[in-house]
Amino acid sequence: MAVRGLLLAFTSALAFAGAFDFVLSYDRPPARKSLFVRLSEDVDSTSPQQVHISLVGEDKMRISWITEDPTPATVNYGTSPGKYGFSASGSTSSYQYVMYQSGEIHDVVIGPLKPQTIYYYRCGSDSAPEFSFKTPPPQLPIRFAIAGDLGQTEWTSSTLEHISQSNYDVLLLPGDLSYADTNQPVWDSFGRLVQPLASQRPWMVTQGNHEIEKIPIIHSDTFTSYNGRWHMPFEDSGSDSNLYYSFDVAGVHVIMLGSYTDFGSSSAQYGWLKADLKKVDRKKTPWVVVLIHAPWYNSNTAHQGERESIDMKASMEDLLYGARVDVIFAGHVHAYERFTRVYKGQANNCGPVHITIGDGGNHEGLATKFLDPQPNISVFREASFGHGELEVVNATHAQWTWHRNDDDELVASDTVWLRNLTSDPACEV
Repeated sequence: MAVRGLLLAFTSALAFAGAFDFVLSYDRPPARKSLFVRLSEDVDSTSPQQVHISLVGEDKMRISWITEDPTPATVNYGTSPGKYGFSASGSTSSYQYVMYQSGEIHDVVIGPLKPQTIYYYRCGSDSAPEFSFKTPPPQLPIRFAIAGDLGQTEWTSSTLEHISQSNYDVLLLPGDLSYADTNQPVWDSFGRLVQPLASQRPWMVTQGNHEIEKIPIIHSDTFTSYNGRWHMPFEDSGSDSNLYYSFDVAGVHVIMLGSYTDFGSSSAQYGWLKADLKKVDRKKTPWVVVLIHAPWYNSNTAHQGERESIDMKASMEDLLYGARVDVIFAGHVHAYERFTRVYKGQANNCGPVHITIGDGGNHEGLATKFLDPQPNISVFREASFGHGELEVVNATHAQWTWHRNDDDELVASDTVWLRNLTSDPACEV
């Protein structure tokens, strides 16, 4: 055990030193207590745990869960409690990370499903507990909850509690999920922590730097845990990687990009993005929303000058501007900031609104220092934990609201109405 402990400490140190570009030019205040959610004593080795769901196409849902021991990758489901008129089977996988062996990771796609309908489902054996979820609406309006850099602290619990009150349809997470940082049981804890929400509404995520988990020599692969546990519908959008993909839901085209995989003009991601944008039908999906992890615009002293921000922006900003992307959400910086519509560093009425929402509740604390003076393109900024909600009301207007966690109370601190760019004659392309 002593040897194992030393090895884990060594691998964690290597990961922090070699894989992540932490910027220490600011003093983070102490965060709240970190959490570790252990497996309940009444859960046996074949009971489903860490259950979460995600969208697949227009009328299907992926159900993912983990068991300690092998059990059928089967989901029984229906529209009434305890009555399952439908059944689907999927696949089971696992992964090894140094000396950690994951549980049995089950992945089942169910459907076709009716929109805006509550389904009840059971994972695996007949004795498994019953879960339920609600499918998104078939058309606008739709409400997204958005939170980045979640982690597992008491602030995270506060954020999740506030999100649960929002009656959202889909959650979007722009990277940095568990903050396991090579300590694999922390991934299991995160899955248990978010299960009450993630089993009821689809969670659509992209990766951040804390998902890389590469250890030189010892574990040379990247994103092993993330890819193994959070399978997103990349295949359906023609992507060759779980690290970038897109999907349509209720009149919104959502694009998830990878800040920590190749994004240069000759890369597979760039080629895929260019092709994906060309296929967007703004009559069907008038809104286009993009998520990245490392923000392209940032007036916080944290994470300035990183290539994932500077080089990715230089490579892809023209594509997104030319496609009239409406909003770009980012994480990474542990604070909230909303920019005006911007392109190439200047206010531009036909550019996307950039919003940094990396304030979900991570254990590293808040990025409290901003550049002074505040740039003209930065409209609102604050170092507080919280989450955001994007309610797309119709084809032309949406309301964005950022909710601050103020002494555990839900406080709407920044709100703005957005007009869809394709409805502005000045922005026609």
